[in-house]
Amino acid sequence: MKKISLLGATGSIGQQTLEVIEQHPEQLVLVAMSIGENIELGRKIIQKFSPKLVSVKTKDTMETFKSEFPSDITFVYGDEGLIEVATYKDASVLLNAVVGSVGLFPTIRAIEAKKTIALANKETLVTAGHLVMEAAKKHGVSILPVDSEHSAIFQCLQGEYEKNIEKIILTASGGSFRDKTREELKDVTVADALNHPNWSMGAKITIDSATMMNKGLEVIEAHWLFNLPYEKIEVLLHKESIIHSMVEFHDGSIIAQLGTPDMKVPIQYAFSYPDRLPMPKSKERLKLWEIGKLHFSKLDFDRFTCLGFAYHAGRVGGTLPTVLNAANEEAVAGFLQGRISFLEIEEVIEDALEKHEVIKNPGLETIHQVDQETRFYVQTLLAKK
Repeated sequence: MKKISLLGATGSIGQQTLEVIEQHPEQLVLVAMSIGENIELGRKIIQKFSPKLVSVKTKDTMETFKSEFPSDITFVYGDEGLIEVATYKDASVLLNAVVGSVGLFPTIRAIEAKKTIALANKETLVTAGHLVMEAAKKHGVSILPVDSEHSAIFQCLQGEYEKNIEKIILTASGGSFRDKTREELKDVTVADALNHPNWSMGAKITIDSATMMNKGLEVIEAHWLFNLPYEKIEVLLHKESIIHSMVEFHDGSIIAQLGTPDMKVPIQYAFSYPDRLPMPKSKERLKLWEIGKLHFSKLDFDRFTCLGFAYHAGRVGGTLPTVLNAANEEAVAGFLQGRISFLEIEEVIEDALEKHEVIKNPGLETIHQVDQETRFYVQTLLAKK
């Protein structure tokens, strides 16, 4: 029986994680979790799964829940509450499914507490990959990828030697606007951007998919997860999202992982690794004869400028990926609020990157400071729009 702590239980990945846990009651149990602003959904999850520890966003919500639920459930709140869930003594695995850099500190603390990390929060490695991987090595902790692309690569590498890798190939659906020209992007709406053709994801990740920043963040994440230089990380447009990623070896062989677009597969694999658990018979299986054809094309960095920003930030390193991530989070929030246009997301990110003076080998305190400074700077830009 694996005991699971879950950060971000009410989000898209969190909800699918709960489905996986529910499907395997003899192998998996939820013992601790955090919720955000969706209090009503959080209430239903507590009633259904009865975790021992729950973190909520505010003190008021904590007091409300304390009055509603039995005393054997402990309630905490805020940033410290996230850390308490991440390090909960009875849990053996932490699945970090929160969105944004808020996931960094709980991950570090969970590593120090020697929890296995199932990582869906890519911003953790983007902002502080050097610190996270150093900590994981120091404490002998496994970091298991939950992103579909990184899980695919991880699966392709089982039984292989790192020295034989020629390159890894991340596939990208292209997002909501993959067939639009830059001219056609000038007047797209938030509703347009949130209409992803293949995947069901949260709002922020769906917008990141449309700008291709999501893939850029995954490039940086892959650099840290698989210890590869950026020259060995390629992105390929694949509209069907059937091949989730590939590894090319120096003998010319390419191994790919295929499946339907379903995040429950990588979530479940992270929980069951190195074994595999069965999926319900009712789950749709991949039928290649129904798909018929798979399409691929090279990425145009002039069309998808955010992907270029990510490669640049990753190669420069230091605090620049932190700036990239923080500027993107604030810019996407501005777009979702109707404060800027879709293409202005890129302008805001580029402005923040150009302004920043890079600090090499930053510690956690410096990363936090740069993150906050970048957010403040972007907010001033948004206020002028």
